[in-house]
Amino acid sequence: MSSNAGWQGEPLPRGRHKLPVSTVRASQRERIVRAMLESVGRDGYEVTTVPRVVATARVSRNAFYEFFADKADCFIAVCDDAAQQLLAELVDLVSESDWVQAMRRGARRYLLWWEERPTLARAYFLSLPTVGERAVAQRERQYAAFRAMFADLGRRARAEQPELAPLSELVPRVLVLVITDLVAEEVRAGRTDRLTELADDIALLAIRLLADEATAQRAVATRGVADAA
Repeated sequence: MSSNAGWQGEPLPRGRHKLPVSTVRASQRERIVRAMLESVGRDGYEVTTVPRVVATARVSRNAFYEFFADKADCFIAVCDDAAQQLLAELVDLVSESDWVQAMRRGARRYLLWWEERPTLARAYFLSLPTVGERAVAQRERQYAAFRAMFADLGRRARAEQPELAPLSELVPRVLVLVITDLVAEEVRAGRTDRLTELADDIALLAIRLLADEATAQRAVATRGVADAA
């Protein structure tokens, strides 16, 4: 597929202008990151090249290397930016009235976030694992953040339900790995547009592991409440 297909960056005005350097650099980086995402999401990481990215972003090769050491560095930045945006949305759910509600709405929001960004989902779940050791480090950073989120939910569950047994340290690790693999499998199968269909099942799995079967059954009985409002 031609590097000119799809999205193209819109450069800033040529010649002399009064834009501050910070604005120019922010625009360049944004276009480079977007071009990397579009290329990897469309054609894969191996096919994507720096010349293709700078042509799509409409920046110079020198501008690319002012921000990034190489192609992998740029792609990992794409994934870091995306993960930070997603985590910020999920953190907002701490205001939910109870932890089960937070878990159910969190599962739906997480899946909807990827469902609405199919290009990013393909890039993140399909290409990131092929990049090498730096990608492993990136994935571990994000896994750690999600493990901490599940551990916090487990602590909140015990504050609200003191009768629950202590949470095993293994549970947050299992949840992160299982949910990531499930989403990756759906993306590989071309079912990104149906990810939210998994929301209830993923939420109930998490509730069972973070609490117990009785809590999960109560969540089943109130199915639909999490989707209101």
